[in-house]
Amino acid sequence: MEEARQDNARQAALDYHEFPKPGKLEIRATKPLANGRDLSRAYSPGVAEACLEIKADPATASRYTARGNLVAVVSNGTAVLGLGNIGALASKPVMEGKAVLFKKFANIDCFDIELNEPDPVKLAEIVCALEPTFGAINLEDIKAPDCFIVEKLCREKMNIPVFHDDQHGTAIVVGAAATNALHVAGKRFDEIKIVSTGGGAAGIACLNMLLKLGVKRENVWLCDIHGLVYEGREIDMNPQKAAYAQASDKRTLDEVIDGADMFLGLSGPGVLKPEMVARMAARPIIFALANPTPEILPDAVRDVAPDAIIATGRSDFPNQVNNVLCFPFIFRGALDVGATQINDAMQLACIEGIAALARATTSAEAAAAYRGEKLAFGPDYLIPKPFDPRLIGVVASAVAKAAMETGVATRPLSDLDAYRTKLNGSVFKSALLMRPVFEAARQTARRIIFAEGEDERVLRAANAILEETTERPILIGRPEVIAMRCERAGLPIRPDRDFEIVNPESDARYRDYWGSYHELMARRGVTPDLARAILRTNTTAIGAIAVHRGDADSLICGTFGQYLWHLNYIEQVLGRDGLSPHGALSLMIMEDGPLFIADTQVNPVPTPEQIAQTALGAVRHARRFGVTPKVALCSHSNFGNLDTDSGRRMRAAMEILDAEPRNFAYEGEMSLDAALDPELRARMLPNARIEGAANILVFGYSDAANAARNMLRMKAGGLEVGPILMGMGNKAHIVTPSITPRGLLNISALAGTPVAQYG
Repeated sequence: MEEARQDNARQAALDYHEFPKPGKLEIRATKPLANGRDLSRAYSPGVAEACLEIKADPATASRYTARGNLVAVVSNGTAVLGLGNIGALASKPVMEGKAVLFKKFANIDCFDIELNEPDPVKLAEIVCALEPTFGAINLEDIKAPDCFIVEKLCREKMNIPVFHDDQHGTAIVVGAAATNALHVAGKRFDEIKIVSTGGGAAGIACLNMLLKLGVKRENVWLCDIHGLVYEGREIDMNPQKAAYAQASDKRTLDEVIDGADMFLGLSGPGVLKPEMVARMAARPIIFALANPTPEILPDAVRDVAPDAIIATGRSDFPNQVNNVLCFPFIFRGALDVGATQINDAMQLACIEGIAALARATTSAEAAAAYRGEKLAFGPDYLIPKPFDPRLIGVVASAVAKAAMETGVATRPLSDLDAYRTKLNGSVFKSALLMRPVFEAARQTARRIIFAEGEDERVLRAANAILEETTERPILIGRPEVIAMRCERAGLPIRPDRDFEIVNPESDARYRDYWGSYHELMARRGVTPDLARAILRTNTTAIGAIAVHRGDADSLICGTFGQYLWHLNYIEQVLGRDGLSPHGALSLMIMEDGPLFIADTQVNPVPTPEQIAQTALGAVRHARRFGVTPKVALCSHSNFGNLDTDSGRRMRAAMEILDAEPRNFAYEGEMSLDAALDPELRARMLPNARIEGAANILVFGYSDAANAARNMLRMKAGGLEVGPILMGMGNKAHIVTPSITPRGLLNISALAGTPVAQYG
């Protein structure tokens, strides 16, 4: 059975690489090439202008070419992962994978270059000759000591960053993990004894980094396959190992492990024995980083040292030392300031950034990627997870700052805060657009009540609300369940201390709440018994009554269940004093800007009056985001060319809008392509009222609006903010079951700010 499982896994991995097209990378054009005019600019004769500009000023290459965002991953395949010297060609899947990680985590373009050149000097010459093509070089999987030679020669001759990730990337992540491990253990770098196994590139680089962090050279004991590296040893020595030679008559790992505070393993399986761990110092730090099998398994460590702090190189154990925490972001910061090298200060800044993130509250996105793990700082969470989206903003900006302070930045940044915000926006697509909404939310103190307060997504959103706004959320749910789920999720928040609880089982306000509901619904068939039952079990009704009574300002519900079911109770309780649901608005954040879509949920076949109301509401919300509204009333018909139902309703809605002066641009009825393609629209109606692509699309059927929303979300990479319930005075919003914690945070910020009354 195990053999069959391994065969299946092997075939799945091969299929992943082969289908739907071979490999993991492709090259895409970033400029149009649709006609002769495009061709004349992309190539001859137009390309000559860019060539001449670069000849006159080489620094302009980053303006007119992709060089400023292009990294080479270079290997000769002599030390690939756990595979050894498999050759350049066989290393290509690994290098392609590295390029994918650059793109995924830091939006850096990458060429993988595999070279059939075992001689380190000749290899360095080839790499140096590549300088005109790339903004930086990432050396990868080159055996020791050749890697030291290649990197040294390249650094000396090249005026762009050269970074050997197997050395420095590993060292940076180990440095961050060690920083936090000592924090947990209550120890200091300048006091600890370190015993290390593995004299290769990564092992030496890690020791060098630990010295920079304060470890004393005399407290480092390096062992390799031949035993202790000692003064006078001749077998398998090089200058890098010799720098750690001890004047000692001890010869084995077993002899030097006594009293060690930290074991650093970058060697092979089973090297560290449990009886050795037992003789280490109290609260030992064990970094067993050999892959796929570590020097000792965590369970074996805990059998003899239950209080040990353990890290491995594997993703199925806590504290995975993974280079992806470092290399995408250190390159991002270096490229963005045009750094000529990646120096010690930049590497130390990277370490501090990574370490500080782990000590902060875990992000909802990281928690979603690692569901089931407790991500709270401590012995089992020393470093962030690779999918923590805060890494790019924190680490890259710290690296950029260090590059500028040490004088290696050729394109210094004028505003680091703006740069960090831009980086965050590249990960949270909503971040930049949501910024004015969050700024407004910080200036108010609205009380937001969540109907599904026991949902982990709601708990993570509540934690983020407390961090990013002045609001104190209210959660409907059982306190003991909420506390247990906060603990399980590694969240520091707790019921009543950090947020208010409405407990359906025992809240003192229960009688007042069902009484209020019965008073509202007594002549709509709701008896006192039914009111009691609803207010004991229906959290949406409870939340709506809380808003009605003034115990909360806005309700958020809908993380499970059908939209119109929730809307029924909201309308029953809050649909009075001129408030009624006009429509649901979804903001889709696309690569080329925001797009608002309505009505996605409320009115299946809206009347002309409802269409006009929806358009007016969408305009008000668009302006909350600083977007200049351009409304398109969408139909199968284009400007009266078809006598269809939606066309007639859209034309009637236009008449309603035309009846009063409006301070926004709108046009219709028109097809979706005419709304988004100004050239097509101009051919149909040269004097159209809007210019450029519309950014608010109002549909004649909720089915059409919802289909457009889902297509953009699922197939075009759009990020949804909403749905935003219009017409209810910001007293309630209904999300959908696919909502994420970040989506809940966004909608709570919207609920926490007033809507300006734009006409």
